[in-house]
This record gives sequence, C-alpha cells and structure tokens, in this order.
Amino acid sequence: MIPPTADPAQGAGDGDLLTRKEASAFLAGLGVRLKPATLARLWSTGGDGPPCRHVRSKPYYPRALLRDWALSQISEVRSAAPAAARARRRG
Repeated sequence: MIPPTADPAQGAGDGDLLTRKEASAFLAGLGVRLKPATLARLWSTGGDGPPCRHVRSKPYYPRALLRDWALSQISEVRSAAPAAARARRRG
C-alpha cells in the first residue's frame, strides 16, 4: 500500500492508494464483490468501474473514491423489479 496523502480534509486512511487486490478486499467489506481481474477488465473496457490513479502504469485505487463508487452501486431495498425491467420481460 502506498502511504496516505497529508490532506486534513480527508478521513483517516481516505488518501490511501490500494492495489487491485486490496481494492477487491475493501469492496467486499462494503458488500460489492469484484475480483481483481474484474477490476482490470472494467478498466480496460471502459466499463463502469471504480476510478483509479496510475503510478508508472500500475493502477491504484484511492480509498475514499472507492468507497463512494461502491456506495453508488448499491440500490435501496426493493420489493419488485424496476418498471423498465418488468417491461423488457413482457416483450
């Protein structure tokens, strides 16, 4: 892990840069399970993956941005499929 940045506006450890493996474990703790290989694929295909920084072409994920991204992926509790999904099933 790369040392944290010295920004007092960030929470403890929010400036940490995580490797893909560390990012995968961090995301799992938030309920978003993605393997390091999936994070790599999301980056290379321009998918809707978490933002990252590169240091000499190696990707690192800022902890605070990773947390924000993970929380944006989790929906509210639902009791049925969204209307658009139900319409697709009817054909």
